[in-house]
Amino acid sequence: MSGTVVAVSSNAEYSFTKPNRDGITLLAGLGVEGDVHAGVTVRHRSRVAQDPTQPNLRQVHLIHRELLTELGESGFDVTPGALGENITTEGVDLLGLPVGAVLRIGPEAEVEITGLRNPCTQIDAYRPGLLKQVVGRAEDGTIVRRAGIMGVVRTGGPVRPGDAVAVELPDGPHRPLDRV
Repeated sequence: MSGTVVAVSSNAEYSFTKPNRDGITLLAGLGVEGDVHAGVTVRHRSRVAQDPTQPNLRQVHLIHRELLTELGESGFDVTPGALGENITTEGVDLLGLPVGAVLRIGPEAEVEITGLRNPCTQIDAYRPGLLKQVVGRAEDGTIVRRAGIMGVVRTGGPVRPGDAVAVELPDGPHRPLDRV
């Protein structure tokens, strides 16, 4: 499985959206250089309030362009970076990856997938009704989260739009993604 980076985004300040950049640099064990969510320990405000010593399993947020296209077809104009993701991809089934999958992005960066983004009501503040589009329930009643995936940086390096994304699956058995 392989794909492409469509856009990269970062923000040094807490904000729901992240502006697109010409490129970002991933830092091993930290996240996106200069991004407010970079760090060894949690940076998301709700997580910091619970326990600021937790490891940061949400260093990099990735969303697939196919979701943004689907949202557009449902009447929601959502562009890359608008939902706070750092990397927007195309051609990779991000939500279908298992825990521990590694994305090789660009010439040297590697991101290990830790889980699903757990979207919050800030999404509805951005676009009313959007939360229902990215969180739902399966037929068996389980919650289905579609607002992207989270990962940690194993190997740092530059990432730019147009870079290739290759997937390396972990040895089995595979664990499905859950919220982090």
